Amino acid sequence: MMATTGLQLRTQVKDDNTLELSFEKIVWPEPAADEVIVQIEATPINPSDLALLLGPADLTTARVEGSKEQPVVRMDIPEKAMRMVQARIGQSLPVGNEASGTVIKAGTSVMAQSLLGKTVGMAGGEMFAQYRCVKAMTCLPLPENVSAAEGASCFVNPMTAMAMVETMRVEGHTALVHTAAASNLGQMLNCLCQSEGIEIVNIVRKIEQEELLRGLGAKYVCNSESETYFSDLSKALAATGATLAFDATGGGKLATSILTCMEGVAASQMSEYDRYGSEVYKQVYVYGFLDRNPTSLNISYGFSWGMGGWLLPHFLKKAGMPKVVEMQAKVVAGLKTIFASNYSREISLREVLSLDAINEYSKQATGEKFLIRPQQD
Repeated sequence: MMATTGLQLRTQVKDDNTLELSFEKIVWPEPAADEVIVQIEATPINPSDLALLLGPADLTTARVEGSKEQPVVRMDIPEKAMRMVQARIGQSLPVGNEASGTVIKAGTSVMAQSLLGKTVGMAGGEMFAQYRCVKAMTCLPLPENVSAAEGASCFVNPMTAMAMVETMRVEGHTALVHTAAASNLGQMLNCLCQSEGIEIVNIVRKIEQEELLRGLGAKYVCNSESETYFSDLSKALAATGATLAFDATGGGKLATSILTCMEGVAASQMSEYDRYGSEVYKQVYVYGFLDRNPTSLNISYGFSWGMGGWLLPHFLKKAGMPKVVEMQAKVVAGLKTIFASNYSREISLREVLSLDAINEYSKQATGEKFLIRPQQD
């Protein structure tokens, strides 16, 4: 068999305070005994991909250089933001957390051979490419009635939704709060919670996002831009008993508003006043940075609270392989229902470097999720 050659998208921070996007022609050798080569047919652009792809670059400075055959997009990085990416200088990094496609070559192991010709889902990076060589054991075989597009987002959002619910259970909470809740992930999390009888409080910032979630059956939706936000949130927290929140915004005052309202509910249920606040433990996990402003914490919620970072890979490592396999089985079973993904636009791999496309997918707007089709011209 011949080696497989195809394009792979790369991002690199230069020492002249610029970020460069380009394609590299990669030659994938014959797979080892326990490996397969997958022809990638669909790969979504997730917020976690954009963090690596675009970094802290100023998108208004983006310009196309190079030739039509070998385009290069270059954009400036503000001087004060360079410290965030110092470790990346000079490194050409592949992008893309997950994808799906057809196994076109397989190693000699029984597991690898069993995947030949099948459509599989994958995660692990380097997916914004036309091909990917991965360990056979990391592939998730998709049912015959599930297309590559339907299976492209079979890992990041579905597994994150399930991991959030598992975190809630492991840490002894009974309900949860989610911000930026009208996102693809938020919609999945709502469907999952409804199917498992879990109360969830959704926080959004637009009326149309409220309507979207209510249309999906969400019972508690609070608009952070509304004049009644604090009273609405307090009522929802009192009704659900939620003491755990997952915050996708990171910056600003949203996290502190959640903790404040949680404490207000807990304090209202105390029989005696305590100057140190309630003993009810309240936790906010930050898992994204949609808001780049500094995180503002106004300690008005007693002393029984916590705030920290949360990442899916860290959870999966702690959970162990048996739990991961169990979660993946649930995801596969629900790819057309609970864990279905919707895309607003499909683009080719080359179109990822289009300035028009960059301006659109970088917005991370609700309902604007892009799907890359690497095999399209």
